[in-house]
Amino acid sequence: MRTFLAALTFLSILPAGNFLPTEDEMRRMADFYPAAGLVLGALLWGAGWVGCRYFPPLVAAALLTFFSEALTKGFHLDGLADTADGFLSGRSRERKLEIMHDSRIGTMGVGAVVCCLGLKFACFASLSPALMPAAGAMMMVAGRWGMTCYIAMSRYAREDGLGRICFERKPIFGVLSGLALTAAFGVLFFGLRALVVPGLFLVMFGWSRLTRRVIGGATGDTIGCAEELSEVLTLLILLLI
Repeated sequence: MRTFLAALTFLSILPAGNFLPTEDEMRRMADFYPAAGLVLGALLWGAGWVGCRYFPPLVAAALLTFFSEALTKGFHLDGLADTADGFLSGRSRERKLEIMHDSRIGTMGVGAVVCCLGLKFACFASLSPALMPAAGAMMMVAGRWGMTCYIAMSRYAREDGLGRICFERKPIFGVLSGLALTAAFGVLFFGLRALVVPGLFLVMFGWSRLTRRVIGGATGDTIGCAEELSEVLTLLILLLI
């Protein structure tokens, strides 16, 4: 339970535990990212239900987009922006890692954030109001499952850093439990065709290969980017089906 609460606190604004996790709990946190996504998904579902009931569809779509990022403090958007700045800089591996480590956001990072939020809003607005809340909830679950898959497939790119501890143990339980949650959620609300959503596993495999080729592995920023990619892809897939 402590590890789950630590994961929930780490990934969101929720004050789920007033304690400092141990190193062992930090190693095991990724196993509980999909479960944390389920809690966040329930909150987003509630916000979506209120938004779709009392506001026009476009306003409800905007509220869902905003609330999904507010729940996580924009934590993953920061990783997306830093990854875009580094990967699209055209510099050497070492310089890319330095750019990603810099807290400032460049032009590519701003563009990536705008595109990501714009795509989320467009996807929500294109769904029927009856499906918006469920799509938002599933997005939160699948996003955290995508993170877990990416960690399981990757190695740490830097020689040192706090992020190294996340890669000292493969979160196999998190991968399997996240797969079950994502598939069950999709079938429950979107039918059997939603079984294609676990195809995110293949996308995360491709992302892990790309990050290994470009910077030698994964960092905290590329994990955040993996989460945002998983959320957008989930919404796009739900639209297609």
